[in-house]
Amino acid sequence: MRLAVIGASGHCGRQLVVQILDRGLIPSGGTLQLVGHHGDVSEMGVHALRADLTDAFCDNAPSIEVVIDPECINADVVVMLAGRTLSTNPTEKADRAQLGKDNAELFEQYAIALASSSEPPLVIVQSNPVELGVQIFAEALGRHRVIGAGAWSDTLRFRAELARDLDVRRTHIRAWTLGQHGDHLVPCISQIEASGIPQWRLASLQSELKRCGSSVDYPLRLQDGRKILLHHLEQNEWQQAETFLNRCTADLRTGLRPFLTHFTSRGHTTEVMTAHAVTDLVACLAEARPQVIAAQVLLKGELANCGDSVLGVPVLLGVHGWDKVYELDLDKDELKALQQAAKAINDATMTCRK
Repeated sequence: MRLAVIGASGHCGRQLVVQILDRGLIPSGGTLQLVGHHGDVSEMGVHALRADLTDAFCDNAPSIEVVIDPECINADVVVMLAGRTLSTNPTEKADRAQLGKDNAELFEQYAIALASSSEPPLVIVQSNPVELGVQIFAEALGRHRVIGAGAWSDTLRFRAELARDLDVRRTHIRAWTLGQHGDHLVPCISQIEASGIPQWRLASLQSELKRCGSSVDYPLRLQDGRKILLHHLEQNEWQQAETFLNRCTADLRTGLRPFLTHFTSRGHTTEVMTAHAVTDLVACLAEARPQVIAAQVLLKGELANCGDSVLGVPVLLGVHGWDKVYELDLDKDELKALQQAAKAINDATMTCRK
């Protein structure tokens, strides 16, 4: 396997390559390319990272290469982690539209370079906005060769929050968070399953979550909760912020907890969780183990009334990319929320690409 990580010297990139090598996903005969760019700390950082990784994994490491020019990437799978991120200062307004405009040019640069390869790779996008990155790479490489990891990290978070409420391991939970990797994410309450939990207890939890609000109004509830959370963080009220978060329902905690991590991490954001989610997807490809995962993909009419848009949906992922959208028996409210998310994503993408 040949894997390239664009933005390898960043916080998330470093976590990712360490987790991938620690799990032995690239055989000793394979290649790991650490991709940076000319100048400043990026170029220096990938060389330093290569030396550190070679020391740490000397007994069974694959060939580790430094790549500075996009045209020199030679990989079966490419992970996109480079680009600007939102400020970790809770007093600064998060401007996702500007973030998209800033990163669109970078997405285009790498998409063009990868498309010129004789064997275009599969691409996993985790840079934000994830949906914009998927759109640009999918247009260049073909939509079945590109997935966004945001829906999988959100799904893992939702499963973790449900596991906390039910006092079980996350692996006992089967649930999905679809839609946008942002305000219009859709935690699918109708699809929650839990091994070893009585059906009455599971039904009670689902009823409680539904009583607290619909999937359609979830974005507004998330925005209201974020205002309260950020107010505490602006006042350096860390314990109050944690207490408020823990009093929220599992679906709201799914959308809010990353902000608590982001704004209290001194620039490191959600790097461990981000790397963990992407590593899961790399493992699926490296081990030739087809799996249904949640991912942002470019749809072409597969989901009713969502048009040709990028959206987080369950897909079957295999060694040749994603194959088809896995059908879930969602309720009407969740389907409407997905349609709402598709429109929001299309509007945001158009704004970023003007």
